[in-house]
Amino acid sequence: MNQTAVELQHVFDTIVAHTREVLPQLERHEFQRSDSLRALGANSIDRADILIMTLESLGLNIPMMDMAKAENIGELATIIHGKA
Repeated sequence: MNQTAVELQHVFDTIVAHTREVLPQLERHEFQRSDSLRALGANSIDRADILIMTLESLGLNIPMMDMAKAENIGELATIIHGKA
């Protein structure tokens, strides 16, 4: 696996870890890139918390509006990775 793929996977894994922290009922969920946080039960506050925690963990400062177009966790990870 190349370095970019590893980094993208790390971003995805970080989002998943914080999603499980905010929504403990998903502890055993097998996350897919196509999963939508909203469809998984995350309300707008949960989604904001997950994003803030992810950005803090990765040491990034990205405007929330930049991530608003993401339809699923995979797209979110790609946007964050692209702005890192």
